[in-house]
Amino acid sequence: MTVRRDFQEPPRSRPDVVIGREDLFTSAREQLGRGGSVLLHGPAGIGKSTVLRALTADYAGAARTVLRCSATESESHLPFLALADLFGLVLDEISGALPAAQRTALESALTGRGESTLQRDGLALRLAVLSALRTLAAKGPVLVVADDLQWLDAASAELLGFAARRLGDTPVQMLCAVRTEGQEYDRHLRASPPDTLAVRLGPLTRTQVSALLDHRGYTPLSRSTIRDIHRTSGGNPLFALELGRALAESPTRPRPGEPLPVPTSLRALVLSRLEMLSDEARRTLLVASAGARPTLALLHAAGREHAEAETAQAAALGLLATETEGPAVRFAHPLISAALYAEAPARERRAAHAALSTAASDPIERARHLALATTGTDPEVAARLAEAAALARDRGAPSVAASLGLLAARHTPADSAPGPDERRLQAAEDAITAGEADLARDIARDVLTRASVPAERVRAWMVVIEAAGQALGEVDAVFPQVLADAGDDPRLLALVHYQLAWRGLVVEGDFAEARQEAAHAAELAARGEDRRTELMALSFQASTETLMGHPGAPETVKRALKEPQDPYVACHHNGAGSARFRWLIMSDQLAEARATITALLREVRRRGMVESEVHFLRFLADTELRSGHCGRALDLARESLRLARDAGIGEGASAMLASLAEASAGDVDRALALAREAADHAEVDGDQMYLSRALAALGYAQLVAGDPAAAVRSLRRVRELEQGLGINDPARGRWHGDLAEALVRIGEPGEAQDVIDTARVHALRLGRESVLAVLDRAEALVRAARGEHEAALVRLTSVQDRLGRLGYGLEEARAAFALARLRTQTAAFPRTGGTPLPGPASYDEAARLFRRCRALPWLRQVDAAASAGPAAVGPASVAPPVALDALQGLASMERQVASLVMEGATNREIAARLFISVKTVEATLTRVYRKLGIRSRVDIVRLAAGRRTT
Repeated sequence: MTVRRDFQEPPRSRPDVVIGREDLFTSAREQLGRGGSVLLHGPAGIGKSTVLRALTADYAGAARTVLRCSATESESHLPFLALADLFGLVLDEISGALPAAQRTALESALTGRGESTLQRDGLALRLAVLSALRTLAAKGPVLVVADDLQWLDAASAELLGFAARRLGDTPVQMLCAVRTEGQEYDRHLRASPPDTLAVRLGPLTRTQVSALLDHRGYTPLSRSTIRDIHRTSGGNPLFALELGRALAESPTRPRPGEPLPVPTSLRALVLSRLEMLSDEARRTLLVASAGARPTLALLHAAGREHAEAETAQAAALGLLATETEGPAVRFAHPLISAALYAEAPARERRAAHAALSTAASDPIERARHLALATTGTDPEVAARLAEAAALARDRGAPSVAASLGLLAARHTPADSAPGPDERRLQAAEDAITAGEADLARDIARDVLTRASVPAERVRAWMVVIEAAGQALGEVDAVFPQVLADAGDDPRLLALVHYQLAWRGLVVEGDFAEARQEAAHAAELAARGEDRRTELMALSFQASTETLMGHPGAPETVKRALKEPQDPYVACHHNGAGSARFRWLIMSDQLAEARATITALLREVRRRGMVESEVHFLRFLADTELRSGHCGRALDLARESLRLARDAGIGEGASAMLASLAEASAGDVDRALALAREAADHAEVDGDQMYLSRALAALGYAQLVAGDPAAAVRSLRRVRELEQGLGINDPARGRWHGDLAEALVRIGEPGEAQDVIDTARVHALRLGRESVLAVLDRAEALVRAARGEHEAALVRLTSVQDRLGRLGYGLEEARAAFALARLRTQTAAFPRTGGTPLPGPASYDEAARLFRRCRALPWLRQVDAAASAGPAAVGPASVAPPVALDALQGLASMERQVASLVMEGATNREIAARLFISVKTVEATLTRVYRKLGIRSRVDIVRLAAGRRTT
């Protein structure tokens, strides 16, 4: 099909459905932008056509003429069909420019009039296609779009290849897609223009499959279900969507241990080949599909005597690929195994599992197969499954333990001890550890519909609360119920008050209340002899006191670390080890903090504690960022964010740290987007504590991006939030120096000095040496803005040395940068009657330090400053005050709102930029009008105009 540019729809933006293909999409787009061609290749269903359509929509506007064809297998025997699709609508436009012989041959091929063949008119046809493309290209760029090249009729494929190899500099580009396995695309690449980029589409990751299913509306799906879809589909987006659709249409979800339902549309892809197997070979493959890691030895042990011959038969049909370097038997695609299992009668499945329950060597596997071979309740089977779950838990596989625990509950008689609900609750707690919060919540809610024993009800409520994560506001109604269920039992009350401590912090934003509840929980747990809950409560109390700058924090940390310890608490992200890490990093003991968090990360990975792994990756990234290892920090932060999104836990916190790392070592635009994402998460969750962290990251990114006014707005909001929360330790967020620097840049040195003085009081009291050094750097900028250049120089020189000795590499480099700017400024604009400041007016030292840190955004700033020359950092670089004198009497929030009104922002825009509600904006403006003696927004703008004209 041919579409002239004159008749095209307006170019559309890249559709959202190109999920997980962002990097290759960018590569292909850049290749087309350079005038080259692109060949997309990969297996069936991998998304080639989706990407092809997206690229065409994105790039077609750059071409005058777009020629399209899309072949099908059923039409591949029809000669010249693709050629007719490409040139049919432009034949009249090009035929007059072709020599007579070429025109006749082409018209005959396209219209079917005559007996044109490649054998008879080969040269004329080949030259006609080449001439046709050159004729169209003479009037403007041409884009040839061809999907499913493997089904192109042989004649059209030969003609296109002939032309493609001879186009040279003619502005004709090809955008094609072909179904391939492995390196089979070579022959298609040889038939493409010489500058063609081959782009292979591989399988999607689990996170990308989750995003794709979410985009198509197949929600909500549990993390374990997403994992099963990803495994069964092999990351193939078409297969994943079909599996998601089948689940959405199924009235019941698969039970633990059961495979996903495979829709008929996917079964048809493999069942035709399965029908060619002998009955015995099919039974052998069924046993292999039921096994976790099938081998020939396992198949023999399961009673399949002729496994070698039967698997060879399956391999010949493309169903199996037996590993040459090992004994494993591997299906050519996971979907084949799933379809085979889904198609088998229930009786044959149970027989396969029964054979494997004695043949498998691993006790966990034996127990799983025994459960799937058994119908009804059986206390012996249930006991074996519970033992297998405990073994999986000890091996660091809590997700497997949860699955086995649910199987154990299913086979547990109602009158047994432990009962089925007790085993379900253990499975729910394992699911929490594995990061499968949705599964845990569903199990606990199910138990609560039946449970009457207080201990079981409280335990179930604890799972519901834990599953809420940071969104504790969503389960606020739970607390009165769980307190009633706990009665006066100190062990149960300790669990409740521990969660109330978290509620006080996250929902109420009250550190004092959180600390009090945690101390009470620790006391109750000690009275009830529940050492685990006591240690968790003490750890929470220690962390809260550390963030508050409370003088009792060191002693509480010691109490949380006293023996006897609980191994689970010791490595939990809210446990004693984590509390000690926070104390170390806030006390500038970076080396010991790194060693501590590295050991914790290693242990939680061994135990399979996914949520703790997310947090500890973030903690380690934070440590590396402070140490000036920005590239390493960026890698860790991205890993934490990927895992958080995959697990659906800790996304806001991980996005916040990833924003800081991106702004320091990566992409500043991405840093801004991530900070806003983190703030949105915190707003939705009602989490005031992480909202302040997210806004601090946003302010830092805005400062790095060269927007100090925006940074001031974000960081002023952080200041107000932390004052309300009762956070006094400036080492917690370390935003004070950034706010002061941004204030200096917009011409507010007085407010900057206030920020510095307030933070310094607490930093001195708590002995926060690195914070004091950063505050001194900011104060040097204040002094420079006031013309005190020599004092600023002395202060900056001292600061750079102190930060270097403390190990804060990035902050040291920022001090060197400020020092270089100051020297360059005074060299260009010397003081009247004075002498230039000592030291070289050079950016070399700052560049060296930033390069050592791999702080690329900062390094680009240094390069820009060095290239711009002295004038760029002269007196004009210190912005004049923009606030009205009349605004100085307003509160901070009132001043920010009034300033944004002066810029012409609407109430909704102001609310979005300051992360407050529209009603808050309206109420703030009412106070501004009253204080300034004015009546409307217009009067504020008039005040601003009057200031600017004086």
